[in-house]
Amino acid sequence: MLPAQYRMTRSAEFGVTVSRGIKAAQPDLVLYTRADKAGDPGPRIGLVVSKAVGNAVQRHRVSRRLRHAARTILPELDPEDRVVIRALPSSRNAISPRLEQELRTALQKIRMRPGESK
Repeated sequence: MLPAQYRMTRSAEFGVTVSRGIKAAQPDLVLYTRADKAGDPGPRIGLVVSKAVGNAVQRHRVSRRLRHAARTILPELDPEDRVVIRALPSSRNAISPRLEQELRTALQKIRMRPGESK
C-alpha cells in the first residue's frame, strides 16, 4: 500500500505532470515525471488505469500491483518529484516483479537523459 502522504489526488496535478512532464515508455506502463518545487513537500505518485486495461477486477488488481511497486521506489525520489504511472493494457497479465522492474527502468531512463539534474 502506498501511504496517503505520497498519493497524488488532484486532477490538475495529474494533468500538469502528464502534459509537461518527461515521459518514458515500457512494455506494460508509461512513466511521467516532473519536479514541482512550489507544491507540497514529499514525492507524489499517481496512477492512471483506464478501461482499456480490462474490467473493474483487472483494473483494481493492476492498481494494487502498481501501488506496491511504486512504494519500493519512494526512497529514490526527491521531495519535489511528481510521478504518474499509466498502465497499458498488457499490464493486466504482468506479474508484480516485472512491473517493479519496468518502473525502475523507466525512472533510470528519465534520469539518464541529457539536461536532467538527477
